[in-house]
Amino acid sequence: MEANFVIDLGKKAQVPIISFSATSPSLTSLRSPYFFRVAQNDSSQLKAISAIIRAFGWREVVPIYIDNDYGQSIIPFLIDALQDVDARISYRSVIPPMATDEQIEQELCKLTTMQTRVFIVHMPPNLGSQLFTNAKEIGMMSEGYVWIMTSAITNSIHLIESLVLRDSMQGVLGVKTDILETSELENFKIRWKRKFHQDNPTILNVELDVIGLWAYDAASALARAIEKAWTTNFGFEKTTTSSNSIDLGISLNGPKLSKALLSTRFNGLTGEFSLHNGQQQSSNFQIINVNGNGERVIAFWTTENGLMRKLNSTNESMYSTSKKNVGPIIWPGDSRCVPKGWEIPPNGKKLRIGVPVKDAFTEFVKVTYDPSSNTTHVTGYSIDIFKVVMETLPYAVSYEFIPFAKPNGDSAGTYNDMVYQVYLGNFDAVVGDTTIIANRSNYVDFTLPYTESGVTMVVPINDNNRKNAWVFLKPLTWDLWMASGCFFVFIGFVVWVLEHRVNDEFRGPPLHEIGTSLWYSFSTMVFAQREALVSNFARFVVIIWVFVVLILTQSYTASLASLLTVQQLQPTVTDVNQLIKSGAYVGYHEASFVSGILKEMNFDENKLKAYKSIEECDELLSKGSANGGIAAAFDNTPCMKIFQRKYCSKYTMVGSIYKTDGLGFVFPIGSPLVSDVSRAILNVTEGEKMKEIEKAWLGEQTNCPDSNTQDSSGSLSFASFSGLFLIAGIASLSALIISVSIFLYKERQQILIRFNSESSIWRRIYHTLRIFDRRDLSSHALRKSAPQNGIDNDRVIGTTDASTNNNSPQNSSRFLVHTNSHFSFPEESGMPTRESGDPNPNGQAFQLALAIELSDQPNQESPKNPERALENC
Repeated sequence: MEANFVIDLGKKAQVPIISFSATSPSLTSLRSPYFFRVAQNDSSQLKAISAIIRAFGWREVVPIYIDNDYGQSIIPFLIDALQDVDARISYRSVIPPMATDEQIEQELCKLTTMQTRVFIVHMPPNLGSQLFTNAKEIGMMSEGYVWIMTSAITNSIHLIESLVLRDSMQGVLGVKTDILETSELENFKIRWKRKFHQDNPTILNVELDVIGLWAYDAASALARAIEKAWTTNFGFEKTTTSSNSIDLGISLNGPKLSKALLSTRFNGLTGEFSLHNGQQQSSNFQIINVNGNGERVIAFWTTENGLMRKLNSTNESMYSTSKKNVGPIIWPGDSRCVPKGWEIPPNGKKLRIGVPVKDAFTEFVKVTYDPSSNTTHVTGYSIDIFKVVMETLPYAVSYEFIPFAKPNGDSAGTYNDMVYQVYLGNFDAVVGDTTIIANRSNYVDFTLPYTESGVTMVVPINDNNRKNAWVFLKPLTWDLWMASGCFFVFIGFVVWVLEHRVNDEFRGPPLHEIGTSLWYSFSTMVFAQREALVSNFARFVVIIWVFVVLILTQSYTASLASLLTVQQLQPTVTDVNQLIKSGAYVGYHEASFVSGILKEMNFDENKLKAYKSIEECDELLSKGSANGGIAAAFDNTPCMKIFQRKYCSKYTMVGSIYKTDGLGFVFPIGSPLVSDVSRAILNVTEGEKMKEIEKAWLGEQTNCPDSNTQDSSGSLSFASFSGLFLIAGIASLSALIISVSIFLYKERQQILIRFNSESSIWRRIYHTLRIFDRRDLSSHALRKSAPQNGIDNDRVIGTTDASTNNNSPQNSSRFLVHTNSHFSFPEESGMPTRESGDPNPNGQAFQLALAIELSDQPNQESPKNPERALENC
């Protein structure tokens, strides 16, 4: 009050007013060009205090300040500083300037009933000493409390009696102006003490505080300004318009002196002296800890670097609020454990926990009323998790569940209404299946989610696979069907090539040979082939192919069985936009926040239907949109999982249409319980207890046979069997190439015997194929079966009668087979007849000459086709 009067007086008289003790931030608001403050503004230290609060993670504080302009002026700046570090003021404690011990004790006892245990003290040293003495008496200087003093006390802490420091202020923190110790400062202190003792010999152990140093620098600045202004005239010019007899008038050189002060620069006792807008620039601060009979510096704070363990002017690191930069602290109660900043008062009231009342999804929260005992029981998945979490906290918390209901027991509103009750202070918290969404976080704080969430759509399902007549084609993709068919034909061709010359079962008319080859190849699917293979190459190819067929048929059987035994459920709707365009009715739980989301997604409000229970939702979905029901239901994912698990054969979940952070517990903004409860949730969700709670309320995660929304078996593609087909193809081609190469080598003489330059390529190919079409009589299989057919290669095969009625030797023709004969019978085509290979290892041809001895009887006919006659032998 006095400072304001003097400042106003100086402004009217245009006289510079220099203050070295007025630190109140309210003085700055006067904006007088003639007011100069050499002392630090109290608001400059609040950043240092907020840095301490941020370093130790405290969220709420209680300022205790003197009830005058000096104490009240700091509060707006303190609020802003705390908001920057996500902290807030939970209560303001005001102490009268002339308060008695009883008044102080009464106010302190009120603070013990609150949760907050962090106090910021802003008052003169004499009142602060009285405050700490009473706090010690009622037990508020014990473990768990945090006391932080402003510079109003710490800059003059030497004025407090050592007995009070030792008994009542142990562990208190404080912010103190940092003055650099220089030789000039030390010399000045020595000279000042000497002079003070000369004038006051009875006063001992006197200390010069920072206010005295500011006073010396203020006097030095004024002297320098006078010298700079070159004036000795300090007179006043009387105003002619003033009728006030005590009016000083206007200073003749006041404006000039003010300009000189603003431009004055020098190194004073407290550091560099420089006035900016009439204000001395803020210096650094010490963070002190009261121990024993004095204080101990535990850190420094600067505007550039924040908290620092050691003051280093060359440090260019970023601004820090880490407690690693703070030295060891002895807290009240001689404790070295950092207080958490809040406690549940032992005599405090129980936390009022609001819980929702609803008919649907009672697995999360279920409220039942017992009329016999007139009590309310609250159970459920969310309730059990909350109880376990609170038991995990390192301290006891008393609470009671309060249903959010009307007097008749019905729900009192939506979830948004219930959450808003926390903001209004009617509930201390809300526990239930409350979804964490952005607009709610503007009014309350959420813990970490204890389960996933999101908005999901549930729609009816259709099963079309069992009604499909062509479902047997679905196990394989079209490319695998085509590849399998081509390989069956290819394997049949390869087997025919390898067996045609040595196996009579693969000989005959062309259609017979084609049918036999394809029959043999396709019969491998059921392993029903009857033809015996005699070629080792054919056996090798068939072994590889049978292995491929075995894997292919087994995979096909398994996939087809899955298609026929497991219903393939297809959702009736897969896109939200489809519902919006068609104008179908959709449903949501009446107490849920989902209705607002659906409106934001451009759903017609008239197409929205609310349901109260799971059974009602099932009824609406069963009717369908066209019959007075709904086409889809929307709710958060955990609730929809419960619904879908109950009706898994009828409905299915179709993705997540809206992302949320999950289900969490609700607390007031800035509640110290949020961080501790969140950490406890992490411990619970990572343990086995969470699984037990989920199993008890939500059931085990069993597979519903009708819950698949997509084809679980999947069609088998060619890519899955490309490796097998590659092996079979390489093996077949290898056997085919080797077999053909052997044939060409063995029959090279017969193939080349008629080749000449005049023969066309097609004739040469035809000649080769004619040779290939004949039996390979040199094969082991044919030689082994020859005696059974009455054929002997080393002697006469036999005789046949030309007529069954004439046994005369003249009426018979004999077929003689001679070895090593070079006689050949010319065919009608002009090509030599040859039906034997060359078994001779030396490569000489083993030739069979057919000698037909004809009878001299004129009635004996010669065979027209000796080659066919030989084949019939």
